[in-house]
Amino acid sequence: MTALALTDTQLDLLAAAGGAAPSLHNSQPWRFCPTADRHGLQVRIDSSRAVPITDPDGRALHLSVGAAVFNLRVAAAQLGRTATVRLLPDPADPQLAAELDLSAPAEDRRPFGPDLYPAIAHRHSSRRPFSNRDIPEQILGDLVDAARAEGVDLAVLEEYGVRRVLELTTEAELRTAADLARQAETRSWLRPEGPTADGMPPAVLGPQDHDARVPVRSFTGHPPTRPAPPTERFEPLPQLATLATRTDHPADWLRTGQAMERVWLLATVHGVRASVLHQAVEWPDTRWRLREPEDGPAHVQLVLRLGYGPPGTPSPRRPVGEILDDTHPAEPHLPTG
Repeated sequence: MTALALTDTQLDLLAAAGGAAPSLHNSQPWRFCPTADRHGLQVRIDSSRAVPITDPDGRALHLSVGAAVFNLRVAAAQLGRTATVRLLPDPADPQLAAELDLSAPAEDRRPFGPDLYPAIAHRHSSRRPFSNRDIPEQILGDLVDAARAEGVDLAVLEEYGVRRVLELTTEAELRTAADLARQAETRSWLRPEGPTADGMPPAVLGPQDHDARVPVRSFTGHPPTRPAPPTERFEPLPQLATLATRTDHPADWLRTGQAMERVWLLATVHGVRASVLHQAVEWPDTRWRLREPEDGPAHVQLVLRLGYGPPGTPSPRRPVGEILDDTHPAEPHLPTG
């Protein structure tokens, strides 16, 4: 049986879910548009919200849009629809990142195992220190399987790998600190206190590590251009994982974004927090050195820091009317419980 055309309320709910995805500097570089028959949704790249100096190839931009695609898949299941996804369906239109056919009813409203829909509203970047509590092997295995289901390899690093990745991230952070253009670009996404729809307000920045072991990105610059958050002592040896693909094309980046969000939502369900250490993938040489040589040719797309700790502060979000081309007055609210 073919599902009915998407209603205005359903389109708003889908766009709100897609718009809750993570993105570099909270740039939110996406737009959503219903198909002509309203049985599906197009996901378009909003290049006006790119971060071109830090992300010249658009890799992080595609990862962000891929995360939005996965949120749409989860929301579609919540609506009782199956999402059939075509990535980059039109070679003549590279801004069309994906098209989702939502015409078929869902056979399973929980196609990803646990119910991930409530986690969309609860998933936040946690840039605060984590505890020394180990993540159980069963949960880590579930996260590995979740990434693999999206065609991406999640490698949970042992101590040597963690220290190597921390060194590369520190090297990249210092290099970025010396790059005035990158510093200016990052500062352009900082937002003052008060209502805002994108970017990084002070509440979401997080502290620096008092002992300089965990190289958290300094959004305020070196030296800071505004009062820097106070330092705190981070976990001595963080739990890190890398997401990698065998090839390195826009479709791989979109798949990685979906894998990242699937892993992150599942981690949220299990009470595990996450944040991204992105600095080392922003420079070609440090990114190449992130890979494990014995694993053969692989392209690390992302480094995740995982652990138990504070949930993180919600980042501001653009209203549905700005990201859904088919706009309506009603503003949906994602679940809070």
